[in-house]
Amino acid sequence: MTLIRKHSDNMYPSFLDNFFSRDWMDWNNSNFSNTNTTLPAVNVKESDDLFEIEVAAPGMKKDDFKIDLDNNRLTISSEHKEENVDENDNYTRKEFSYQSFSRSFTIPENVVNGEKISAKYCDGVLCVKLPKREEVKPKPARQIKIS
Repeated sequence: MTLIRKHSDNMYPSFLDNFFSRDWMDWNNSNFSNTNTTLPAVNVKESDDLFEIEVAAPGMKKDDFKIDLDNNRLTISSEHKEENVDENDNYTRKEFSYQSFSRSFTIPENVVNGEKISAKYCDGVLCVKLPKREEVKPKPARQIKIS
């Protein structure tokens, strides 16, 4: 099977143009955290107005996440600790777990309005919205009047 790269007439690069060719998408290397747990699945959508990143992270709380924007690099990370203690007359049982991950995305330069990035965690999915700058949004066709 041959894959053909689609070229856009848009002078601004698409967020998805090089998305799948990045090293961080290599499942052999970087989709495992330092604790040898797999990274959560991610969906990336692009519309005329924004990019949307969805991260599947069930069982976490919104306070477990940290989202940073440094230059053109958006980093989503999480740290979740859980500890259960059950004390009995004869023994103490202590169970704990620790999960962490970090995913980074390179955002095209001068395409996203960094001041208006928002995030919401609902039903096990973290949704990060990256609105595009007005000047890069597609303009509707307009008819030119002839005088």
